[in-house]
Amino acid sequence: MTDRPAFRIAILLLLVVLGAGLFIHYDLYSFFADKNKVIAFIHSYPHDEIVFISLQIMQVVAAPIPGEITGLIGGYLYGPVLGTLYSTVGLTVGSWLAFILARYFGLSLVEKVVKPETIQKYDYFMEHRGAFVSFLLFLIPGFPKDYLCYIMGVSHMKTWTFMVISTVGRFFGTMLLSVSGSCARNNQITVLVIIAVVSGIFVIVAYFYRDKWLDMLKSKKPEVKTED
Repeated sequence: MTDRPAFRIAILLLLVVLGAGLFIHYDLYSFFADKNKVIAFIHSYPHDEIVFISLQIMQVVAAPIPGEITGLIGGYLYGPVLGTLYSTVGLTVGSWLAFILARYFGLSLVEKVVKPETIQKYDYFMEHRGAFVSFLLFLIPGFPKDYLCYIMGVSHMKTWTFMVISTVGRFFGTMLLSVSGSCARNNQITVLVIIAVVSGIFVIVAYFYRDKWLDMLKSKKPEVKTED
């Protein structure tokens, strides 16, 4: 069970972010999927970087919402460095919120957010494969990272371990999206095409082979520590 102060902070942030989002647009998926709507909304506020970070938090907590769009927008609006920084802050807070909510409310909440087959597919690794494999799942393109935050919340993983895994594991993909968004704004078509091709290859390979990788990892026996 998580500590009460942390839970209160989590709920407060969640209510603020989701309340703002629901006020903006009743169809959140449609809103996040439209780059022009998101950019126009961010620009409508004076402290737009705070709004952007809040949107990144929301797209993690509302797991089915596509996160790639906001990642590209971060680079488009703020450049590769600040775009990566702001996205990382938002994704880290959003991941922590999903994790802490799942830890507090348990499987009953997770089952409302994540499909049962997805829970069944990944919960084995949360319980038996430890931090390193969990980190790989965050690192490899094509894995449902936002869903993993909820699934990890009902595992025995410590909060600080999860924070390191989720932040570091997301970083490369976040940076790649920010660089791509920046290239799109500056019309650096050659660099953008190279990034898109390389990323596309990784995503396609990860998508078609992820089940095989999971089966391979499952087939390996966990290491058993022995006392001297």
